[in-house]
Parts: sequence; structure tokens; C-alpha cells
Amino acid sequence: MTDELEIDLLLRDADVVTLDDAHPRGRAVAVHQGRVLAVLDDDALPAGVRARRVVGVGGATVAPGFDDAHQHAAWFGQSLAEIPLGGLRDLDAVYDAVAERAAGLPGDAFVVGSGYDDVALGGSPDRRALDRAGGGRPVWLKHRSAHVCAVSSEVLRRAGVLDGTATVPAGGVIVRDDAGDPTGVLLEAAQALAGDLLRPYTVEDLADAIAGATAVFARVGLTHVTEAGIAGGWIGRSPRELAAYQLARERGDLAVRVDLMPETSVLRDVPGGPGRGLDLGLLPGLGDLDLRIGPMKIFFDGALSSRTAAMHQPYADRDHAGYLGDDPEVLHAALVDAVAGGWTVAAHAIGDRAVDAALDAFADAATRPWPRAHLPRHRLEHAGVVDDAALGRLAALGVTPMPQARFLYEIGDSMAAAVGDDRADLLYRHASFLRAGLRVPASSDRPCVADGRPLRGMQSMVQRRTAAGRTLGPDEAVDAATALRAYTVDAAWIAGDEDVRGRLAPGFAADLVVLGDDVTRVDPDRIGDIEVVATLRGGRATHGADVLGLPAEGAVR
Repeated sequence: MTDELEIDLLLRDADVVTLDDAHPRGRAVAVHQGRVLAVLDDDALPAGVRARRVVGVGGATVAPGFDDAHQHAAWFGQSLAEIPLGGLRDLDAVYDAVAERAAGLPGDAFVVGSGYDDVALGGSPDRRALDRAGGGRPVWLKHRSAHVCAVSSEVLRRAGVLDGTATVPAGGVIVRDDAGDPTGVLLEAAQALAGDLLRPYTVEDLADAIAGATAVFARVGLTHVTEAGIAGGWIGRSPRELAAYQLARERGDLAVRVDLMPETSVLRDVPGGPGRGLDLGLLPGLGDLDLRIGPMKIFFDGALSSRTAAMHQPYADRDHAGYLGDDPEVLHAALVDAVAGGWTVAAHAIGDRAVDAALDAFADAATRPWPRAHLPRHRLEHAGVVDDAALGRLAALGVTPMPQARFLYEIGDSMAAAVGDDRADLLYRHASFLRAGLRVPASSDRPCVADGRPLRGMQSMVQRRTAAGRTLGPDEAVDAATALRAYTVDAAWIAGDEDVRGRLAPGFAADLVVLGDDVTRVDPDRIGDIEVVATLRGGRATHGADVLGLPAEGAVR
């Protein structure tokens, strides 16, 4: 008989970066029942306490698990089975890739690819060339921005574009040549004409895609993500998308914690209260730390890389200024009605015109009664081009900007060409947001544009370097410690979880990552290539169980 306390796990011989101001560093982490019991200054447990499993990490860095506050898991998981078009540098290579994939498919099967870059290719794929490459099959190729796609004639025929029976969704554009003939390029909401030919995907197929995506997330150190748009609009995969996440969880295949953003079109008038909402009066926060409903997502515009973001002035390399996602009055009313219904809102706004339109709506919503006990943490997704006037409004309204720093490397040169040198330093600001008193939670928008590895995102926050070596907005750079906080403390805060995760402190979730080096101390050029040795969510290994010597039952399947 003994009174000795047995805890689940002791990670020892570690360089622990806690991000807890009360105890910034340690040498070991004690974990019990999915929570951090203590961060220790040496490897010794207190008298009367022993660990069922003791794992030495050989001096490796242990930090809080990473959090991607804006990405698309189901979409990314599906893209893993699509033709990878990223990195191709001419249209012939695209057509060759389509032909190769089509050769192995039935005659009426869809050929789907993702990640093409029209700037690198010298233009978007043409539908008649896709007809030849696909052997007459329906071909659907998605731009790396996800705001444009190129399709074959068979897709246009099935969608009713060729015979004129198609109804173009608000905010969408069917691109036509000088003779008025469709080129096969669909912008923004018009992409639904292609996507709806395959949607809704089955719950089982989506659960499989989510499993594949979250396994990748765990390998790069993620323990929490926010799925930025489900169930409706051109971005949703199925009206039953939440059920797919539930199924993945029930199977044991959800390797990260997830918040889910319903897309605005799924909200409707619900009797018994003001504003718009979901059936049963469901609101953000329903669920638990593993799977939960998050904010409502609304698109105010498109993207810079596709030249569809809504700008006040025409693009430097185009004769237009992009597009709003709908009539301004419609977007304004949708945001205000969502707030009136009790929703936190995540407004996608990249161009400066869209940013101003979203801020106008947030300002109007702020004058309305808020029907919940706690003030919402509204979000401006991307916040791509924010001038000083808009920055002041953001701060005054308390709306949190959600930029993606890695865009600067992946498409920074293209974005700078789009907005012109006089506005290039306004792209995806960071330090200015912090100086204005705002938080800047980190995110990737995966699979759009960037590969989504948090460490590479941190490197871009520090360097702000494009692929061609240009530094965009050098005064917007932050140090590595701030970048790490963006992927941990600040990302947990925007989800309302600042008291339960994002730091390594007693009582917090044992969500942590074991790294081959310390993000805050290495040369910035090396941050993106630091090894992710292992990832633990709730004290269980979702990646690297074999490296840590944990038993098989310690890992999520």
C-alpha cells in the first residue's frame, strides 16, 4: 500500500519554452489526464510522485502545440488525391498532366487538379485545350488562390453555361473572350457552377479527407486548427460537413482539435429571435475543445493573386479593381444580421475596398444589442491591404486582423505587382497591427497558396521575404518570439481558449510539440526547416510516438 501519486508522463531533458510569463522556461513537463501538471526546473518529480512513462528528449525544445487559425482541412484532404499543378511553369505541362491522369480514368470521370498559377504559366488553361488533354472528359482545375478555376467544355455544358441556362451566383464571373465565348475560366462564386456538379460529397468521403489532412497537420506540429468555411457557398463541401468531422472524430481519425466556421449562406431566419442563425439557435462555442462550432464566415471579396480582391484603385497590371463578393448592401446586411443573431463574424476581406466595406458593417453591428453575455471577437480574415486609416478603425472596433505571412514568400512578388510599389508595403501587415494594440493570430489558409507549415509561417513573419528575395514592408517584421506567440498564445486567444491552451502551464491542455531546435534562438533562415520531432495533443502522440518510445495506444490512429 502506498500513497505515491502516479502521473501519466514526464518529458525530461528538455528545453521547455512555455510562453507562460510566470514561468518562461523549464527542463521537464509533467502530464496527467491530458493536462500539464507542472513545468519543472529540473528532471526530478516532487517526493511522492512518479511517472508511469518517462521520456527523455535529449535536450530538444518543447513548446506549446501550434494552432492554424484559418485553413481548410476537408478541402486540403481532398486535394491530396488531385493532380498537383503547383510549380508547373508552362501551360503545356498542365495539359500533359491532365492527359496523364485522364488516361487512367473512365470516359465520363472528372479530371481534377489543383494549385495552378496563371502568373507563372502566362495565363489560365483554355477550355478547348483541356478538351483535348482530357479526351472530352469534364476537367476542373483549381487556381492556387482557390478564387479562380479553369474547366473544360464538358463542365460548361453540364453546368448550363454553353446553352445559356446557367444562373451565375452573385459575386461570380464567367470569363469570356472578345467574341463573348466562355474561355473556361470561372471567378469567385461562379466556381460553384463546376463544384456543384460533384457536390455534395458524401460524409464518408469527407471524413476520409479530413483524416488525411489532419494526419499531415500533426506531422507539422499542429494541435488545433480552424476550418474557415463549411456547408455552404462555393467553399463548402456538403450541407452535412459537420457530420463528416463528427464521423472522423468517432473513428479516432481527428488528429487535431477543430473549430468549424459555417459559411454565411447556411444561416437563415430562425423564429423566436433577432437576426439570422442556424436551426435550433446554434451559436459559436457549441461542442467541446476537440470539435466545436466557431464564427460565421462571409466573403467580402476574392484574392490578390487572382486579381479578384476588391480594391479602391485598379490593379497596377490590370484594367479593373477586382470584385466584391456581392452587392455592398447585401454583404453589409448579412454581417449585421449575423451579429444580431448572436454570431461572431469572420469577414474575408483582402483588398482595401473590401476591408473598408467590412469595417463599415462591423461598425454598424457594434451599435446593435449583443444578445450574449460575452463580447464577440470578430475577425478580419486576411486583411491583405490595410492602410493607416483602416488600421485605426480596426483598432477602434476591436476587430482582429488575420493575415497569412507565408503569402509574402509564396506570392509576394505577384501581389506587389498587383498593387504597385506605392502600396506594396501595406501587404499583410503585422508589426503595425501590434503597435495599434491588436493581436495577430497566425494562420496559413492551407491549401491556398502556401504549404501550411507553421515554422515556415514563422520564418516569413520574421523575414517578410518574397521568393525573389525582395523584403515587403520591412517595418512590419516581428521577432521570432512574437511569431511563436502568434501560432500559440494569440491563436488560442482568438478562439476564446486563452485559459486552457496555447501555453504550457499547470492545468492547460497538454498540447505540445517537440522540436529539433529553438525557434527563438536559431538564425531566421533556419526557422522553416526545424525538425518537428513529435506532436502531442492532450498528452497523446499524434506524431512521433515511435521516436519518443511511446506505446502504440498512446497515438491517435
